[in-house]
Amino acid sequence: MTDQRTRPKQSFSIRRRILALALALLLAAAVVLIIFIRDYAERAADRAFDRLLAASALTIAGAVQVEDDAVIVELPFASFGMFSGRDRVFYAVESPDGGGVTGYEDLSGMLPEMTSAGPVFADMIYRGDLVRVASVGRLTSSGGEADWVTIHVAETQSEREALAGEILSNAIVPVIALTLLAIALVWFGIGRMFAPLYQLEQELRGRAPDDLSPINVPVPDEVSQLVAGLNAFMARLGSAMERVTGLVAEAAHEVRTPLASLRAQAEVAMDEQDPAALRARVGRIHQGAVQASQLVSQLLMEATISHRLENQETDTTAFGLVVEEVRQRLDPDQAGRLVVDLPEAAAGAQIRGDRVALREMLRNVVDNALVYSTGAVEISGGVADGVMTLDVSDHGPGIADSEKPAVLERFKRGTASGATAGSGLGLSIVKRVVEAHRGVLRLKDRAGGGLVVEIELPTVGRNPKTEQLRRALGSLSALVLCLLLLDPRGAAADTTSYPAPDGSSNVVLTIVGVTDTPLFAQFIAGFQAMRPDVTVVYEETDSVPLYERYLSGNMLPKPDLLVSSASDLQIKLANDGHAMAHDSPFLGDLPDWAHWRNEVFGFTFEPAVIIYNPNRISAEEVPRTHLRLAEMLETQTERFRGSIATYDIALSGVGYLLASQDQVISSNFWRLAAAFGRVEAVFSGSSPAILNGVADGSLALGYNVLGSYAFARQADGANIEIVVPDDYVLVLTRAMLIPRDAPYPELGKAFVDFALSPAGQTIAAEQTALGSVVPGGSGEWTGEAIAARGRGVIQPIPLGPALLVSLDQQRRKRFLDSWGEIVSPKP
Repeated sequence: MTDQRTRPKQSFSIRRRILALALALLLAAAVVLIIFIRDYAERAADRAFDRLLAASALTIAGAVQVEDDAVIVELPFASFGMFSGRDRVFYAVESPDGGGVTGYEDLSGMLPEMTSAGPVFADMIYRGDLVRVASVGRLTSSGGEADWVTIHVAETQSEREALAGEILSNAIVPVIALTLLAIALVWFGIGRMFAPLYQLEQELRGRAPDDLSPINVPVPDEVSQLVAGLNAFMARLGSAMERVTGLVAEAAHEVRTPLASLRAQAEVAMDEQDPAALRARVGRIHQGAVQASQLVSQLLMEATISHRLENQETDTTAFGLVVEEVRQRLDPDQAGRLVVDLPEAAAGAQIRGDRVALREMLRNVVDNALVYSTGAVEISGGVADGVMTLDVSDHGPGIADSEKPAVLERFKRGTASGATAGSGLGLSIVKRVVEAHRGVLRLKDRAGGGLVVEIELPTVGRNPKTEQLRRALGSLSALVLCLLLLDPRGAAADTTSYPAPDGSSNVVLTIVGVTDTPLFAQFIAGFQAMRPDVTVVYEETDSVPLYERYLSGNMLPKPDLLVSSASDLQIKLANDGHAMAHDSPFLGDLPDWAHWRNEVFGFTFEPAVIIYNPNRISAEEVPRTHLRLAEMLETQTERFRGSIATYDIALSGVGYLLASQDQVISSNFWRLAAAFGRVEAVFSGSSPAILNGVADGSLALGYNVLGSYAFARQADGANIEIVVPDDYVLVLTRAMLIPRDAPYPELGKAFVDFALSPAGQTIAAEQTALGSVVPGGSGEWTGEAIAARGRGVIQPIPLGPALLVSLDQQRRKRFLDSWGEIVSPKP
């Protein structure tokens, strides 16, 4: 036996095979473990978020009451405060009789009513997203009867998927490390254990290709079974090669036999002296050759058509040209039997598809009609409602109704075909071409005998009815445009166009916003400095009309960007699926509270401040906290009667947002509201109106005015002073949103990127005084500089689902009713 120490230490082929097997086993084990960890992570995330969903639903259920036999619920802020991150939130409260109390009525319509406390969880598709729903029941009694109120809370599953991914990623690291270590150990072990296989490899490499004799090489005991298997395999391979060789020879013989027979018949026919017998023999030869030729031709054509249809080789062709091409390819005798009666509309109908396939479709139908009938073959048709109908009629034996579906299959022929030569492929080719062109194929009986092949194909071009409607609508386009440009009160929209600096006008960005046009023009100028090819159309409106007009579809032209200081209404639009996501490169610089789901983006830092006229209130007595303001109004009612102003929260979206947030933060909110009622406060729908009144002295003080407007007016010399409260300061951010139906979303994304960029934030921090929300900027009105003007706690209004609470129909109504009763008490 050869000394094993003289053998090479490495072997490549066998080692790699065994290594691959070991690697596959290790990876399979790792995959199984990862699947288990993933399943555990998903279950753990589901448990955690299901508890939040259930807590939210139970919180809402705790607020359910019955007043005057009617179910009411004032949505607690805590019910949505527990949600955060990128998930959209939906809810519905359903009364015992199945009616909607508040929330999303279409959500409750998709879920069963509760007859127990629950919670019950379910997954469903809602508004295009997979959501997890928690349903709970609230037992209420009215009039001696007890009924169940159903509460549903649904949440999209992005955050739970993110949590499951985080758990999985943290657990997968040690799995990968152990797998790599095991692979390294296997590699090392194989290299040491299987070095003796090298000699066997050399033996096999040195053999001639046809040498299948048994291997006779000394090998270790552990490899003897492998060698025995190789020897057995080579023995089987030798036998298989012998069988294949015999099979090839036999197949060649079988193929030659029919050809030889055909040749023999031809040779016999050459020596045949009897004319009748000669004609009979030649007829059989011709019939066999025709059938073989036809079969081969049809098979080749079917393959060609299949190839062309799979490659989707399309063109637009007038169908009359296809008919004429088929006629020209016929023999003169056959062409004489063809009667074409196509109206001009049908002959000129444009069909989009593969011209060769359409030609072969019609040729097969016409050939069948000519072969199986002796009379004329008629081609007729028509066009209606964008569909061309083609009828090919013959006077042949027809096809029985029971056989019509079968003859459309390959190699199937009807019994009426008799001895007529055919391949059984023609109608199957026709069917395939018709279906590929989105058409319809029908086989009908012809009156008086025969067959009608009816084909319907869609045409290319305008539908006459649609064209007629288009012309009618076009005559009214100017009137519709004027109507849609009116706001809900009937006034023309305040729209300003900023032409492209380079003189082009092909690219138009449409923005609808609530920011004063002169202020927002600064952002537009900065954007156009970077994109001089873009014309910007800016429409200024109010926050509530902006929200309502967008939902009603009355914005024309459709906006590419919506900008509003009522961030709760923007969140509502995004939550209901009207916003387009955008991964802005500047998103990482924004504070977490200033963006949501990569769909709503804040770009300003605007505190709610108190402004006053220094001629009517001295700096020493001006209130610097919310409580001090309430006390001053309570003790000096007559002095300030009719001279205190704040937002009309029923009309102003930003006013309602600030008031609802004040209620959450301040325990003195309703006391302050009562003080407004005591002094008969003036309520306005906008900050500029309040600023004008305080500046001219007709108003002494304005409450919750947006600091951005106040700072700008003060810088322009207005006679006002500004107080940034010392107890807490509400800060909102103007929110941008790209609608899903934006005509030019890329332009909207480009403007968002500009507003969040250092250049855009510099405009916010300088000339506009809107405040830069991105930390670390420069300018007089950065977020840090504004916060330093007061000593109070900065309380940003975060963009997220919690803002939906104040928009709940019942909560909003009760809040406005309470506000109205307090600030406008009846005599």
